[in-house]
Amino acid sequence: MADFDDLLAANRSFADSFSLAGFDGIARAGVAMVTCMDSRIDPLNMIGLKAGDAKILRNPGGRVTDQALVALVLGVNLLNVDRVLVVEHTRCAMASSSEDELKQRLTESAGRDAEWMTLGAIDDQRRTIEADVIRVKTHPLIGDAVSVGGFLYDVDSGLLEPIV
Repeated sequence: MADFDDLLAANRSFADSFSLAGFDGIARAGVAMVTCMDSRIDPLNMIGLKAGDAKILRNPGGRVTDQALVALVLGVNLLNVDRVLVVEHTRCAMASSSEDELKQRLTESAGRDAEWMTLGAIDDQRRTIEADVIRVKTHPLIGDAVSVGGFLYDVDSGLLEPIV
């Protein structure tokens, strides 16, 4: 486990001031965010929240996938979520290449064929954000009481642009 020594040391320091012991896991601020796994995105800080305030769902491109939708249904019905943000971002790798280009790059990097995978390249971010917001709003287990918004995060300015 030597490859993880630096991370485990950091975790020990984190645990020294850990304040969420006994927390029930609800979203204290009633927020859930679906966003990209890109490390330039700091989901809680970008909207003024802290640990325990929101449910954060991350995947390549920030898409409302089937699994993200399951998490949102659970969040809305069991974990106090009443606002959902769908957040994609500028300069996203998933939006800067076609599905075929991404598969080719992956095949070259891995040294194995990646043609069988569905990666989820994004042709038009604004259209995709709109479609994902509609997907959340129209889910029968989410309902009209939840506010859903779609945003484009600018990784160079830190600003969220409302899309829908």
